Order: sequence, then C-alpha cells, then structure tokens
Amino acid sequence: MVQSSRLEKVIQDRCDNLLQMQHSDGSWRFCFEGSTITDAYMIILVRVLDIQNETLVKGLVHRLVTKQQANGAWKVFPDEAKGNLSATIENYAALLYSGYKNAADPMMKKAAAFVRARGGLKKAGLLTKAFLAMNGQYPWPRLPFDPAIFVLFPSYFPVNFYDFSSYARAHFAPVLLANQTRFSIKKNATPNLDALYTRDQAYGDDYWPELTFLSSDLRSIYSTIKETLMTLKNLPQQLQNKSTQWLEQYLLSHIEPNGTLLSYASSTFFMIYALLSIGYGKDSSVIQQAIKGLLSNVFYRDKTLHVQNSPSPVWDTALITDTLIQAGVSKNNEQIRSAADYLLNKQQEKFGDWAFHNPNVKPGGWGFSASDRIHPDIDDTHAALAVIGKYKEEPNFGASYKRGMTWLLSMQNKDGGWPAFEKGTDNLLLAMLPIKNIRNAAIDPSTPDLTGRTLEFLGNIDGQSYKKISFRDAVRWLKHHQEDDGSWYGRWGVCYIYGTWAALTGLRATGVPVNNYMAEKGVRFLQDIQHDDDGWGESCYSDTLRSYVPLKYSTAVQTAWAVDALVSCADQPTDSIQRGIDYLLNDENYKGLSGSYPVGAGLPGSFYIKYHSYPYIWPLLTLAHYKGV
Repeated sequence: MVQSSRLEKVIQDRCDNLLQMQHSDGSWRFCFEGSTITDAYMIILVRVLDIQNETLVKGLVHRLVTKQQANGAWKVFPDEAKGNLSATIENYAALLYSGYKNAADPMMKKAAAFVRARGGLKKAGLLTKAFLAMNGQYPWPRLPFDPAIFVLFPSYFPVNFYDFSSYARAHFAPVLLANQTRFSIKKNATPNLDALYTRDQAYGDDYWPELTFLSSDLRSIYSTIKETLMTLKNLPQQLQNKSTQWLEQYLLSHIEPNGTLLSYASSTFFMIYALLSIGYGKDSSVIQQAIKGLLSNVFYRDKTLHVQNSPSPVWDTALITDTLIQAGVSKNNEQIRSAADYLLNKQQEKFGDWAFHNPNVKPGGWGFSASDRIHPDIDDTHAALAVIGKYKEEPNFGASYKRGMTWLLSMQNKDGGWPAFEKGTDNLLLAMLPIKNIRNAAIDPSTPDLTGRTLEFLGNIDGQSYKKISFRDAVRWLKHHQEDDGSWYGRWGVCYIYGTWAALTGLRATGVPVNNYMAEKGVRFLQDIQHDDDGWGESCYSDTLRSYVPLKYSTAVQTAWAVDALVSCADQPTDSIQRGIDYLLNDENYKGLSGSYPVGAGLPGSFYIKYHSYPYIWPLLTLAHYKGV
C-alpha cells in the first residue's frame, strides 16, 4: 500500500504546480500539438498571399526539419513504421515553398525517394491532393458532374449535406466551392513536385475508382450511386450558381469571431482558397480576419513554432478545474472561482448546425476553443458542467447549469449513445464514399468514449432531478459495443485503453456492479495488458487496425486511464492498481515518450494529438480517486 503521507504530498505538489500555471483570465492554456499538416499549410499560405512574416516561416521550417526522419519521411505518430506518405508530401512541398530548402538538398532527395517508394503523389490523401490542387501543384479530379450540387439535396433524400459530420462539412464545403472553377493559384515561385511521381504514374486521378475491397452487395449499391450521380452531368447553370451561393453563405455563416472556420486551422486554410475562387481579394476583410485567426493559433515555444489546429483552453480549463477540486482544492479558492467564471462566459448562446437534427432545444453547450461560439461538443459540455455545477446555487451559475444540462441530455442519440458534436449524423451510406478512413471523418455516430464519459458525469452529479434520466439505453448500447476481449474502442483517444476507461467509469457511475460481466471483462482486459514496468501503453496503430496494439513502453496518461478504470471497479486496491499507482508516482515516468506520446485521436492514420495538459490532469485525477478508495 502506498504511504498516505507520500500520496498526499504528491497530490498537493501537483495541485500547487497547476495553480501556478493558470493565466490571469482564469484559464489554462497548453499546447494542442498535432501533426505537421497545419505548419506546412501555413508556410504555403504565407508565400502564396505574400504575407510578410519571416519569423513565422523560419520557426515553422525549423519544426518541419527537426521532425524529419533519417529515411527522409515524416511521421504522424512516433512508432509509425517508416513514415507517413501524405505528411511527407505536404512537408516536402512546404519546405520548397519556404525558399529555405531546394529539391537538390539531401534531405529533400530522401523525402522524394520515400514518396516514390510508397506509390508516389497519386497515393496521397484526399485533402492533401485538394490543397495541392488549390496551389496549382496537382490537378483537380476529372469529374463528369459538379459535386457541389450535393448541398442542394433536400433533407428527405437518403443522403444530404447535413448527414455529414460537422467537421467533415467544414472541410468539404470549401473544397466543393473551389472545385467548381477548378481554382488554383500558381506563381513563378510555385515549386515543381514532379519528383514525387513514379515513372508509370499518369498526372491526375480517375473519378470512379474501382472499390474491389467492397462486398458484392456494397459494390452493387456503389454502382447505383455512381449511375445516379452520372445523371447530374448536364445540370442547368442556374442550379450550379445556386450551389455556389449556398456554399458561400455556408462558409460566411460559420466563421467564428476570430475569423476562423469553426475554429479549425485546417478548414480555415481551405476556406481562404475557396473565397478567393469566387472573387474575394486577398485584402478583403474576411480573408484578412481569417489570417489573423490562423496567427492566433500559433503556439510559440523556444525557437519552434506550431500552428495549433484548434487551441484547447476551454477543454484544458474545465478538466483542470474539476481535477483540482476532486484533488482537494476548495471551490472557494480564488483561482478555482476565476476558472469557473471563465467557463461561465464561454457557454454558447447561438444556434449552430447541431440544431438541424435537434431543433427544439436552446443553445447551452461549450466548445473546445476560446473562439468557438457556434460549435459545441458533448465532451466539453459535461466537462464544463462538472465545474459550473459546483456553484449552481448562485443564480447565474444555476441558470447556466440548467441550460447546459438540457442541451446535453437532448443530444443523446436514438440508439442510446452520445456522439461528439451532433446527434443523428450516423448515415452509414456516407461510409461507402471512396475515401480513405471516410467512416471516421464523414459521420459522427455514438461512441463508447463519449457515451461512457457522459454517463460518468451524469451518474456522479449532485441533485436527484437529473438522476431521473434513464441510463438503460446507454448501458445497453455499451453492452452491444464491447469487444470480444472485454475492451471498448475509443474514437477520440488512443484507443482501447481510453474507450475501456470511459466505458467502465461510466457504467460504474450508473450503478452497474463490479461483478457485472461487462465490468469483469473490461477489468480483465486492462489487467492482461499491463506492462512489466507496471504501466500501460498503447500504439496509435490501434486506431487504424481497430484492434489493440501495445507500445513497447508505457505512457503516463494511458496508465492513469487504466488505473482509474480499475479503481472504479474495485472495493479495495488490487496488486495491479498498486503497481500502476507506483508508476504514476515516479516522476521519471513523465519524461521522454512516456510523457509525450500522442494519446489524442483526430483522424485515423492522419492526425493525432499530443495534449501538453494531459500528463498534468489524468495522473492527478487518478491519484485523487485512488486516495478515496
């Protein structure tokens, strides 16, 4: 058993450390570190629009250069074998565009050789090709019809634009708009990417790939969809003009106060090119504001700069504040109260796209970024409510809490689970689109991690009025989505450790007993994968392979998730728990990759996140829960 005095001192020291990191506005602001895609795109945009900011370019180039592997490739997670094709293509193009590297540099030759060895430029991902097409470095696909007409399909069609997830719409809308005129900006300084083609590759893409991996039934459906879309090739110009106007208004109406498109840097890059494609000048107010928004996403750290895809102050502040309270810091502490006030002011008051499938509820959610005013999500909402609820006896907080709870409960899907952003965006027909990892990008279905974390919040809140909600459907949903090995898949974290932690803590909060077979299977899974170093570690490969893949080492954050799940299912500490706690108490286990491995998931195989806040949050929360056992 860990000595209580040692445990209490570690908890106190870590609480004090976090309190010292708080900003004057009550928030905590850690880096949301993603892959290099946003850095590469920013370099290219700066050069294309002649933005005078050489300090920024040099800082981003420095990050790209330091991230390159010995074989010339770039990776999107540390243990990715050999490298990532799309990331390498993007960074190669960006470094050439920067002017600080040329094709003859040894590192660039290695990068080009890696791309060719992996199939060449034509094997890049869809968004990579779209961005290169906007910059005159890759041809737009040869389509027999204007796909933008899709946005005019009415809601009663089997598939319509609002069946896509919110994040898919944010990226597809500007691409559809730019594709209408096959828009591109090509300058004298535009780099040539011919070195990235294999000798036998044609220049460009066919528009109807043969999806031989589909079953015969799915190929039949795909063929029907293809034939239907082919009938759209001779649409009247009036309809095409209408889709152009619709897309323009969609983009303009989804710009956040800081100028970004739904607070995502990635979608904002595409929006800028899309607006240029329909006549907006680079000096127009909307594009200049978008550039300012992108610059506000830049995180400065020593000599290295990074364009965060979506800064996370709301998420970080909500999690840290709740963790500090659970770890023993009084809610009356001046800094805790300051954080609560910050969160109170970030509750959303405007209707967003979520209202399309949920029209009879007033706004009340929270978003991820400080600039986010129309794009709430489930995770941020219950994380903020966990703090707001501590003050609900006060009128302002009480009204906020009631509004937030109403919104959160209304977002439960018909199947009983919770999605990330919008209910009812789970049309599986979209998963048949011939795009890699489209299922994860195109739809926003219920997931074990969102469902479990929401149940954990609802099951532990004070106040009996909200405990009247029926957990039956959510528990049943988790039951049907447990894997054969006892785990659950986590969509927004890596991956089976994350999903299993969320599901187990959620089930226990609803009253599911520790001897329930679901709980026992989940506990057995976690115990079986504990490492010899007493911790837990899981690879991002789990996300793409959809099965558990261990790391060769443990990580502090994943260990915290696993131990917290086991603590929730134990009447008293077990040997597995004790070993895990010892791991979390050892400061050496927070150094190197153990403390920095990316455990946040964005898009399988493409985008993973190193949350710089997580090593401070989850181990402390787990230690606090362990102390209470």
